[in-house]
Amino acid sequence: MQAAKVYKPRKVAGVDRVTKLAKKRKVIAIARIGKVRAAQIMGLKRSFRNQLDIVVPKNTLARIALSKMKSPNIDELLKELKGQNALLFTDMDPFKLYLILQKGTVNLPARAGDIATDEIVIPAGNTGIPPGPVLSEFKEAKVATKIETGSIFVTKDTVVAKPGDLISAPLAGLLSRLNLKPIKAGISINVAYMNSLLFHAKDIAIDPVAYQNELQMAYRSALGLAVEQAYATKETAPLIVGKAFRNAKSLAVAAGYASKDTVGAILADNQVKAMAIMDLAKKKGYS
Repeated sequence: MQAAKVYKPRKVAGVDRVTKLAKKRKVIAIARIGKVRAAQIMGLKRSFRNQLDIVVPKNTLARIALSKMKSPNIDELLKELKGQNALLFTDMDPFKLYLILQKGTVNLPARAGDIATDEIVIPAGNTGIPPGPVLSEFKEAKVATKIETGSIFVTKDTVVAKPGDLISAPLAGLLSRLNLKPIKAGISINVAYMNSLLFHAKDIAIDPVAYQNELQMAYRSALGLAVEQAYATKETAPLIVGKAFRNAKSLAVAAGYASKDTVGAILADNQVKAMAIMDLAKKKGYS
């Protein structure tokens, strides 16, 4: 009979810790940390000491620990344990967690072999770099340039890499010369697990400004529809009354019904009509 594999106490303790946190917290998130600095992780731990636990175990140990949960869809979560990861345990919903982590993102210089995290643009303008061999680097990156007042000018904004592109050594060197830091580094959620459901990055990535604008637009549309249908609420009642007053006043003015609210508008309307008649009379030779 083959003897059971004996794990080192440190590994056993690590598995136990992950298991306990997984059972304690409502949300488990797997985050990629390939370019994350230790200081960023420590800063998050300090800032959210009681709200967020961060563990960086080996994937093998993480799989052993999480598989003990026996929860629905946990196997799908385990499939996401690839590369270098951190496990995040929290009671915050994944959307709030995503926004918090986004605030901790920093920009780093590009290095050869990096993958572009966003579209990289070399902006138009004076680079402050004197002409010389560096012109060949601009040419290789397909960046249009001209020479003015002893400096290289980029003639138009130029996209030199798109998200997911591999950054070459020449391009990394050119970006460094231009003092551009296009690589975003931070803890980014790859997938989150809550209530037996998996939320991938595309599901929880929210632009707060765009979301706020959509809510405001929806509110205005709903308010306009409610006023049009005369559906009275504390928000619509003043608008409905105001609209009814304006309609009634317009009707009274058109009918020539004089009151303290309409007499001014009736006189003004009649004056305009009288002036039009006078102009017409003058054209026909009447004085």
